[in-house]
Amino acid sequence: MKNKESKAASGGLSSGYGAVLAKDLEPDRRDTQEYFRRLRNKLRVSLLAAYLVPLAFLSLYYHFHFDMTLKMGGKVQLSSLAESQRNTVDLFLQERVVNIFSLFHESNFTSTPADDDMRRYLSRLRESSDAFVDVGFLDSRGVQIGYAGPYPFLSGREYSHEKWFKDLMEQQRNYYISDIYLGFRRKPHFTIAVRQVLDGEMCVMRATLDPDKLNLFLRTIGQGKGVASALVNTQGIYQVVDLDQGVLLGDSKYKFPMKPAAGVREMQGSAGTELVAYAWLSEAHWALVVRQPLNIAYASMYKARLVMIGLSAGMVVILVGAIWITTGRLLHRAESMESSRKELKSQLFHAAKLVSVGELAGGVAHEINNPLAIISSQSGVIRDMLNPEFGMDSSPEAIREELGIIDDAVLRAKDITYKLLNFVRRNESQTVACNVNRLLDDVVSGLMEREFEVADIRIVRDYAQDLPRVMLLPDQVRQVFLNIINNAGDAIGEAGTVTLTTREDDGFVRISITDTGNGMNQEEMARIFMPFFTTKEVGKGTGLGLSISLSIVESLGGKIDVQSVPGAGSSFTISFPHSEAEESKDVDGNEY
Repeated sequence: MKNKESKAASGGLSSGYGAVLAKDLEPDRRDTQEYFRRLRNKLRVSLLAAYLVPLAFLSLYYHFHFDMTLKMGGKVQLSSLAESQRNTVDLFLQERVVNIFSLFHESNFTSTPADDDMRRYLSRLRESSDAFVDVGFLDSRGVQIGYAGPYPFLSGREYSHEKWFKDLMEQQRNYYISDIYLGFRRKPHFTIAVRQVLDGEMCVMRATLDPDKLNLFLRTIGQGKGVASALVNTQGIYQVVDLDQGVLLGDSKYKFPMKPAAGVREMQGSAGTELVAYAWLSEAHWALVVRQPLNIAYASMYKARLVMIGLSAGMVVILVGAIWITTGRLLHRAESMESSRKELKSQLFHAAKLVSVGELAGGVAHEINNPLAIISSQSGVIRDMLNPEFGMDSSPEAIREELGIIDDAVLRAKDITYKLLNFVRRNESQTVACNVNRLLDDVVSGLMEREFEVADIRIVRDYAQDLPRVMLLPDQVRQVFLNIINNAGDAIGEAGTVTLTTREDDGFVRISITDTGNGMNQEEMARIFMPFFTTKEVGKGTGLGLSISLSIVESLGGKIDVQSVPGAGSSFTISFPHSEAEESKDVDGNEY
């Protein structure tokens, strides 16, 4: 029956340990996954910022300059069109001036032309251009003494007070082209007048032209898509304009400076923003205005902009996709490696603990045998007491006294097994507030202390009271203390002292484990935390205890300082940062 119970307990311990191991590893996996999730997000954001911010600046820079170039191209194209049309209109007006001047060179020209002469002059002018409406000849007083045209009532009219006549007489140039005006006939027209000296007197030949013919001529000049052309004077009054664009002699709102003689600007029109180019004529005080809607003038720019935006968006999508996939794969691989590393590290910690426990196996056997021997002895005494042949006192009081000795031995054995299991079990996966004095006592009280007594090694406790609690993993910290205290005992050998000191200093709780052993030289001290390095004899140490202890302490934000003098002993000081943590209990309800 006892064997069955022992096997059941052994099986339960084994399966329970496997369950605890799996339970311990699961929070680590969750922490690792959360850490790599945050790392993946940070890395993606950083890479996207590192790649996209410069790309965005470059795109904006080139986009701005490209837009400027295309805008300039659109402006240059419209300006060239305006200047080309300006030159054509100037040439048209120059030809009309030459047509009128040529009348003075008629073979039978006279300063007192007859009506037939005037009709002949008008006929010749209309042969050159149908824009001519009529023709008149004025003497030096400004009186029209000869006329041919559809308005005979103009014959004999005096033009000396008309602006065009005054300007012609006052300027150096011997011809003048007036603005569009109504005049005596109350119909829009403009005048081209030339002056000539005949027989010592100044005379003037004038002709009026139909602005509609000039507008028709202007429309026949090559124009671009959506382009509308017009002529305005210095006051911005339309001189020539299409009916769907404005009103003849109406305000155009296009007023341009005389210098520079040509230019381009964006202006708000009736149909929205327009690109407007102007060029002042050299033959008349008119500006040729060419207008084009922005969506047409900058069509190439808008198209190129869409292409650039599409390409930039495509690059961004490709870049984001590449970063997203690459970082996901790399960090997934790193996460898998980190999970494996943590699992191996956890197994290594536990293996090192089992090695430490194995070193105590002899002491455990001795300590367990002592209570068992007492139990066996006392049970024999009770049987003798119940045997009448021995004549011993078998009263209930005497039997209870012997049973009390058995109970003490059982409790002693139970305490030994409990201390041993404290080293073996793995039940903490998160830091809890710990009292380092209690953790030290968990390690040295009972089994280790009695083993040291056998070797004549005294343990001295110098604990500071009211130490602040420290956020630790109790199981792993016990392992650190066990490793260092075991090393201290091995360094002493026989007869010596191990002093355990705890202090609070400048935000740290410091635990010093000092021995009176052999000490170490500088070369040994430089290597003691290297894996598999040991100063013990072959077969008595693995060389993993201190390297694992250092890893545990550093993972908890602490550090280990070592001082040693050959022949005088060593001192290991473990420092943990502390915070005012609250009282906490482990899974068994024991306070740390």
